[in-house]
Amino acid sequence: MLSGWSDHSGAPISPCSDRRAKLHPPKGIILHLKKLLCVGLAAFGLTGATAVATASANITEAGSSLAYPLWSIWASHYSGISVNAGGSGLGITDIQHGSIDIGASDAPMDPAKLTEGRLLQFPTVMGAVVPIINVPDVKADEIKLTGEVLADIFAGNITKWNDPKIAELNPAVKLPSLAIAPVHRADGSGTTFVFTSYLSAVSPDWKSKVGANTSVNWPAGAGAKGNDGVAATTRNTRGGIGYVENAYATQNKLITTQLRNKAGKFVEPTMASFSAAAANGDWANAKNFAVNLIDQPGDTSWPIVSTTFIELPKDPKDPARSVNVMKFFDWAYKNGDGIATSLEYIPLPDAVKASVRNAWHSEIKGPDGKPVM
Repeated sequence: MLSGWSDHSGAPISPCSDRRAKLHPPKGIILHLKKLLCVGLAAFGLTGATAVATASANITEAGSSLAYPLWSIWASHYSGISVNAGGSGLGITDIQHGSIDIGASDAPMDPAKLTEGRLLQFPTVMGAVVPIINVPDVKADEIKLTGEVLADIFAGNITKWNDPKIAELNPAVKLPSLAIAPVHRADGSGTTFVFTSYLSAVSPDWKSKVGANTSVNWPAGAGAKGNDGVAATTRNTRGGIGYVENAYATQNKLITTQLRNKAGKFVEPTMASFSAAAANGDWANAKNFAVNLIDQPGDTSWPIVSTTFIELPKDPKDPARSVNVMKFFDWAYKNGDGIATSLEYIPLPDAVKASVRNAWHSEIKGPDGKPVM
C-alpha cells in the first residue's frame, strides 16, 4: 500500500476507502492523490488495497518528484515498497551513500559518477514538463509562449504579462499589466535539469549565463520545494509562472500554456504531443540509457519531454534486496503501462525494457561475481 495514508488511529487504509472523512494524505502532497490513485487502480479493475505482488523485504526509494505520482500507484499494487518524493538531488545523494535501495532522478547522472559509484542507471518511463501560470481571466492553453520568451521571463528580462514580446505571440488575448512572478525549484531537482536543459537548448543567452543543472543560480523569482511546492506557490501567486511535471498540472487543474516547438508550431501539452516527442528517442546510441528528448523535431512534438531514471549499485551489499528492486521494476514494466498512460506518462518501448533486463543480469552481481537476478 502507498506509504503515508492513515485514519485517525494511525492505521493504514486503502486510498479508495469509503472512510473519506478520516483520510489523511501525507504531509506536503497537494495532488488530488486519492483521485489519482483510484484512477490508476480502476485501470486494473482494482478498487481495494489488495496488492498484486509483494516484496519479501521493505524496499525504500527516494528522489524524483516528476515520477512520484506514477510510482505511488505502482507501489500501491506492490506491497513492501516505500516511495518518497524529495527531488532528484536527494535520490542521487542517498543512493551514493547507500541509505536507500532505489535512487530516482529525472536527470541522468554524470557517467564518471556512475563509474565511480559503481551504479547502473536505467529508465522507467518518460514524462513531460509543462509551464503553469496564474493570470486572471486566462484559460488553459490560451496563452502561447516560446522557449526564448520563457528564458527571458525566468532571467528577469520580461517582467509584465503585457510585455510586447508576449503580446506579439497572443494578439487575441487581453493581457493584463500585471507583474510576472517566476517560481522555480528551491531543491536539487531533475525537473529543473529538464526545464533548464530546454531553456539552454533554445536560448544561447540562458545557456551561457545560467546553464542546465539540477540546481542553478536563478536570476529572478522565488523558490519552492518539490513539484508540489512549485504548483502550490504558482497557483497562489497572482501573476505567477512555474514549471512542473504534467501530472501535477492535470491533477490540480492548473493553467498550462502552449509552447512553440522546434518545427515552429505551437502545441498544447497533451499525451499525443508528449508521445510524438518520445517517438524520436535514439535509444540505440544513448549511453547509460540517457536518451535526450529535449526539443525534438516534428510538427506535433512537445518540446520538454524527459526520461526518469533509477540508479542501483552494481555490487549490492544485500543482493536479496537488490533482486527485490529489480523484481519490482520488472513487474512495473509488465503491468504498469496502463497506469502510466492514464496519468499521461509515456511507457518505454519493449526493446528498451528488454535491454534493461539484460543490463540487470550482466551488470549487477553478488560477492561471488555471479548475476544476482
